[in-house]
Amino acid sequence: MAPDVVISARNLSKAYRLFGHPGDRIRQFLSLGLRQYHREFVALKGVSFDIKRGETVGIIGRNGSGKSTLLQMICGILKPTAGSIEVSGRISALLELGAGFNPEFTGRENVYFQGALMGFTKAQMDARFDEIAVFADIGEFIDQPVRTYSSGMFVRLAFAAMIHADAEILVIDEALAVGDATFQRKCIDKLGSYLNRHDKVLLFVSHNLQQIERVCSKVVWLDQGEVKLLGDSEAVCRTYQESSHQFIQGRTDADKPLATLSDSGDIEVHAILLDMGEGGESAGVLVSHGHARIVIDFSTRINLWKPDIIIGIHTSDLVYIASANTGRLNTPPDFPAGRHRVECHFQEMALLPGVYHLRLAFLDKHRTTLWHGQRVCTFRVSAAPGTNPMRIPHGLVDMPFEWVIQGG
Repeated sequence: MAPDVVISARNLSKAYRLFGHPGDRIRQFLSLGLRQYHREFVALKGVSFDIKRGETVGIIGRNGSGKSTLLQMICGILKPTAGSIEVSGRISALLELGAGFNPEFTGRENVYFQGALMGFTKAQMDARFDEIAVFADIGEFIDQPVRTYSSGMFVRLAFAAMIHADAEILVIDEALAVGDATFQRKCIDKLGSYLNRHDKVLLFVSHNLQQIERVCSKVVWLDQGEVKLLGDSEAVCRTYQESSHQFIQGRTDADKPLATLSDSGDIEVHAILLDMGEGGESAGVLVSHGHARIVIDFSTRINLWKPDIIIGIHTSDLVYIASANTGRLNTPPDFPAGRHRVECHFQEMALLPGVYHLRLAFLDKHRTTLWHGQRVCTFRVSAAPGTNPMRIPHGLVDMPFEWVIQGG
């Protein structure tokens, strides 16, 4: 292993034996390998990479892709079925919520216990404890048994103990998703100051791609136990997001657009196209603060006099963000029976990078719903080329603002 390499994996594989019945384990043992009573599940297959000193590496992939298995092998919890993994340096890991905590010990006792496991003396932990307690910010609960803690208090104390261990390698597996937004920002800021020392290494697993882009310089994308892509954080996250977008489209949008909430039978929506105003096929990808055009191709079996056509934008968990409707026009249009096409233009798509969905509804002049569907079109918003990921704000919408500074 080269002097500047801290973690080196070579053809790393991990397979598990899955038995259909508890008695099959005994049968397998007694068979002396002449007969197989199990099937193998390969969690990792042929994974190879090098992580150098000072690098911050994110690990992404769908559930079941092998992320946690890889981290556990790096930490020495699991042994590989094949291949090798070499690690140089002390590891401080936050793999599972409360992992390594004794539920009957108090928070204070668990912090000292974790320190002892990492080789710190009591005097060294005494010097660190006040800073850990302040960062965790759980008040008097520090002297209560951790079995009384909420999940948020668990992760606060666990992260505080981990980040103050002064280890060469930090390993975090999705734990920050438990804390609230304030604590997450506090952790990201702490990680940033900690990683300013260029001799540290961070391995960070998260489904939050914005967090990955903010914190990590390099990303490993795992897919079904194999390395799909390894490289620059922004490029890999963008490719992964595009793949996820296509996966969602393939699973949920094959028969679109459908009226998933209400359908009178008077409206038939043939197609919904979304692009940046350039025409052609639906792009499905928009640039934040760029132009957006939504084209709706539909037929009506009845005469629609001054209907309200509503386009809504919402997140995957149905958080409603914004809408546009023809009812706000000074003179709403009429649509006689037949086929029609309407376009809605957004001069500036102020959404922040992420995956979003369109909701579409047709209401007649009496506000009766004729056709209503959600997730009728899925699209992704990407940052403008050259955007610094650290400058992307949190939230869903990038609101325009202006500062006025007064004083000397």
